[in-house]
Amino acid sequence: MHRTVLAVCLAAGIGACHQAPPPQVASQPAVDSSAALRARQDSIARMEAEAQARAMAERREADSLAALQRASDDLKAALATLIHFDFDQAVIRPQDEQVLVRKIAILGANSGVRFQIVGNCDERGSDEYNLALGNRRAVMAKQYLVQHGIHGDRIETASYGKERPLDAGHSEEAWAKNRNDQFELLTTSVLLRQP
Repeated sequence: MHRTVLAVCLAAGIGACHQAPPPQVASQPAVDSSAALRARQDSIARMEAEAQARAMAERREADSLAALQRASDDLKAALATLIHFDFDQAVIRPQDEQVLVRKIAILGANSGVRFQIVGNCDERGSDEYNLALGNRRAVMAKQYLVQHGIHGDRIETASYGKERPLDAGHSEEAWAKNRNDQFELLTTSVLLRQP
């Protein structure tokens, strides 16, 4: 029995001697701290440059939107420009045709826009007569626009007669201002495009 124990011990001892050597660990190369610092600084500089580029793009977009809004406001002002009439007349005057031509160009480029033409008169004459005259003035402007390609369904007409004067004076100058057609956008939230 001793021999068996001795043989087992001897076999165990020999087996222990022939174990695989422990794995070799590769040594870490020395880190160049200046290279790591440069890499970090480069990374930060890249991020800052990207942030600046994004900010510039956002500014350009905001400037572009602001320019579009200003242009749209200018076009709305052109659409709102009044035309005027001679005393007791509903005939489009030659100097007012250019105002209507500008409106036609804008309306042609913005087919979704609807508007109203309101005819007005000076204080002379009866209420009934001036309401009818104001209506004739609004209809004349509408007919001019329709004859030049603006669809009539986009245009409403109304008359205030002498009820809403621009100038409350009682002179030829005041009366001349009050004999007009006003143009009011019915499509309110719109960004108008250039013709």
